[in-house]
Amino acid sequence: MNGVNIKKLAEVLNLAPSTVSRALNDSYEISDKTKKRVLDMARQMNYQPNPFARSLREHKSKTIAMIIPDLVNNFFAQVIEGVEEITQQFGYHLLVYHTHENLEKEKEIVTHLLNGRVDGIMMSVSHQTKETEHLLNVHQRGIPIIFFDRICETIPTTKFVTNGYESGYELTSHMIKEGCQRIAFLLLSREISISQQRLRGYLDALKDHGIGEDDTLVLKCENSDEENHCIIKNFLCSEAKPDGVLAAVEKLAISTYYVAHDLEMDIPHELKVACFSNMKIADLLNPSLTTVSQPTHEFGRKAASLLMNKLTKKNAPDFEDEVIVLPSTLHIRKSSQMQ
Repeated sequence: MNGVNIKKLAEVLNLAPSTVSRALNDSYEISDKTKKRVLDMARQMNYQPNPFARSLREHKSKTIAMIIPDLVNNFFAQVIEGVEEITQQFGYHLLVYHTHENLEKEKEIVTHLLNGRVDGIMMSVSHQTKETEHLLNVHQRGIPIIFFDRICETIPTTKFVTNGYESGYELTSHMIKEGCQRIAFLLLSREISISQQRLRGYLDALKDHGIGEDDTLVLKCENSDEENHCIIKNFLCSEAKPDGVLAAVEKLAISTYYVAHDLEMDIPHELKVACFSNMKIADLLNPSLTTVSQPTHEFGRKAASLLMNKLTKKNAPDFEDEVIVLPSTLHIRKSSQMQ
């Protein structure tokens, strides 16, 4: 560091430190002539502002918290990349917290953030999140919060989602057209908003194609890969086994691949598989995996841009209580196609 601060600039210019500070911040209270004089001297002396000191003066931490349920899921990793593209432009730091799909962990993280200092929160709730008092507390404390993907509908703020119903309907219809009559729907929770939408799309597609609804084909799985392996294996070995699997999250599709390998089941001849996923290696799997991919980077950039606008512009309005829908894309690959 060169040691040049506002006080030294003020001494050289024979101005009050407050005048120099306002000039550097382009205050309307300072004349253009004085601003030019201060800026010229600042460049000459190689003055570098101290962002930490400034954040203390403004009572801001310059830190955003991002709370996600599953770090392994490619969707969340890619959303983080989109968020960082925006927050770094504004000099904000991003702290990522992982709830491990656990409600108590989620509450613990939120309490920690309320007791510390973050300027805003971006969040996707865990699959256990039914009660929302801890999230309402964030809103009532005046901390800007935005939800994405897995949203809390009762909090009056902006939420970013994909068209879960339409993509669930489209993916199910595709599998039916490829010959499936007993399609299993694998999910972690019926409580998650996005899972509810995908499930409704699945059920309506079955109905519209003349296939009766069968509750035994909607399979609730767990967060543990080991438990899911057993659940899916028992299901595929039963007399009521399906001829297709539609996984609401990518980890359940991967578990299905492992089980099919153990049982020597041929995908897609004996079992067609598709899922909602943004995994970059879907093309490299054997067979390549049919997916519905979400616009992850756009999720991150749009949500972060909205948050940055709120935090960096004076008198920025509060977030609208609205749901913004970003459409997903179906990628048909070998795992769901007739050979």
